[in-house]
Amino acid sequence: MMNTPIRAIITGTTGMVGEGVMHQCLQHPDVEAVLIINRKPSGYSHPKLKEIVHVNFFDLSAIEDQLGGYNACYFCLGISSVGISKDDYHNTTYTLTLNVAQTLVKHNPGMTFCYVSGAGTDSQEKGTGWAAVKGKTENDLMKLPFKQVFAFRPGFIKPIKGLSKTHNFYKYINWLYPIGRALYPAGFTTLQELAQAMINIAKHGYPTKVIEGKDIITLAKQG
Repeated sequence: MMNTPIRAIITGTTGMVGEGVMHQCLQHPDVEAVLIINRKPSGYSHPKLKEIVHVNFFDLSAIEDQLGGYNACYFCLGISSVGISKDDYHNTTYTLTLNVAQTLVKHNPGMTFCYVSGAGTDSQEKGTGWAAVKGKTENDLMKLPFKQVFAFRPGFIKPIKGLSKTHNFYKYINWLYPIGRALYPAGFTTLQELAQAMINIAKHGYPTKVIEGKDIITLAKQG
């Protein structure tokens, strides 16, 4: 259990999940400081927030001296496998993620690293599709000498109302959420629940390393 305040690095805040996690962290009394690293400015400002704009996530040497002193990372950066080559998907999903993690662990060995993966990820790494790439990414992150590493596998995520990075298609599919949550709660979580679960897991830990939908809901209630 961590009694010290959370000092979190968040990636992917120009996307829906990262923006939501950042939003919850900035509101949360147990989060003392948030560092976001983006390729372009986020447009956000907050007393707890520091932003680094850095284009090349494959080489962090120019900003490495600013990455120490943090005890959590919420890695929300990711891309869809639709419409891109397998090499590009592997490069962004696996190579980039491992490079950032390897850099962070050098400076923050006491860090809890939370990786947003996805429902259906294949821990056995079978095949060459997205599920196997995500599985290899999860597995190799867990070999790094962080304090703890968790792979979050949400299914359908209900966005936080009022945030700017919500995908337009949610306007048309949000009606599915209450039905899905009632019939299959493990596959349907809110973005608030996901963010709260990530905050709570940094504070309290969790007995399993792969965090499925039902675990996200359980963790979000821990307070």
